[in-house]
Amino acid sequence: MPDRLPFPRCSHLSPIRPLAALLLAGLLGAGVAVAAEPAPGPQVPVVSLGSQTVGEGAEFDGSLQAVRQSVLSAQASGRIASLSVKAGDRVKAGQVLAVIDDRATQAGVAQAQAGVAQADAQLANAKAAYERTRDLRAQGFIAQAALDTALAQYKAAQAGTAAARAGQTQASVAQGFTRLTAPWDGWVLATHAEAGALAMPGAPILTVYAPQPIRAVVHVPASQQALAQSAKKIEVQLPGTGKWVVPASTSTVPAADPVSQTVEWRLNLSESDGAGQVPGRQVKVRFAGAPAASDGQRLVVPASALLRRGELTGVYVVIAKGDSGKGFALRAVRTGASHGDGVEVLAGLKAGDQVALDPVRAGLSGAQPAAK
Repeated sequence: MPDRLPFPRCSHLSPIRPLAALLLAGLLGAGVAVAAEPAPGPQVPVVSLGSQTVGEGAEFDGSLQAVRQSVLSAQASGRIASLSVKAGDRVKAGQVLAVIDDRATQAGVAQAQAGVAQADAQLANAKAAYERTRDLRAQGFIAQAALDTALAQYKAAQAGTAAARAGQTQASVAQGFTRLTAPWDGWVLATHAEAGALAMPGAPILTVYAPQPIRAVVHVPASQQALAQSAKKIEVQLPGTGKWVVPASTSTVPAADPVSQTVEWRLNLSESDGAGQVPGRQVKVRFAGAPAASDGQRLVVPASALLRRGELTGVYVVIAKGDSGKGFALRAVRTGASHGDGVEVLAGLKAGDQVALDPVRAGLSGAQPAAK
């Protein structure tokens, strides 16, 4: 009996050892997972900032405007009987766009036509009377006074016919005033009235524009007019593309607005640059001057490095992160004028700072400056 005691004791403890081994392995496995190295963050290219020689210049907001744009107004009073187009519709030159109730003008045309017919009849009668009187006078049957009277009546009938025909032309023109037609091929920009509304002479009904040519219009402050006139290069940033183009021609209004104290500049775009653009879109206009004679050094940051969130403008700057190496920190900056692909920094950065060229990737967790 005593030599069998160890066996049952071992059989009782044997199930615990595998369980302990499993628990130990699980704890070790968990410890290995916790201690695992995190995945490396994205590598973001950076650029070191330095002062650059920039030119004097200015940048203003403007808008696109169709060169051929007209507001079609009523030339006759009456109800708008029909309005066959709406904003956004394409129209052809001569197409009838709206018709004003023309019953009164139709009556005028009919009356004028009747007046012409009456004048023609009177003219024919006066002509026949004059010819008969002339023949009788040649035969000596009537006095010269009767011939003179017949001639005067004939000339009066001729004048009456001319007046009746002029009245008919006037009535026809008035009839034409009740129809608004497109002056050229283009688009309807806006409608200012609806069918059934009362139209009065001069009241706008439609605005029509031709898609080409198109121009950028900018109002330059009078204090900056001299700088704009001396600019070596004028560029327009097309909306939606970010592309800067040189206008085909420029012109200015030779007077300043007395209220806003601005001068209007009209920058005509080439057909290729203006293709696909529509009036009303906002653009930026840049007047670039020659390099400044003095104090022309500016701290310029690439436009792609700027991060704009509402009214906040910032850049990601390279900073040291202890033993872990380098990383990025968002820093707010105040920017100035644009110079080519760069933007002048007025505050928030200094020469020698390194900024991320891709601010979106630099904001990701674990982002690091790319090795040069």
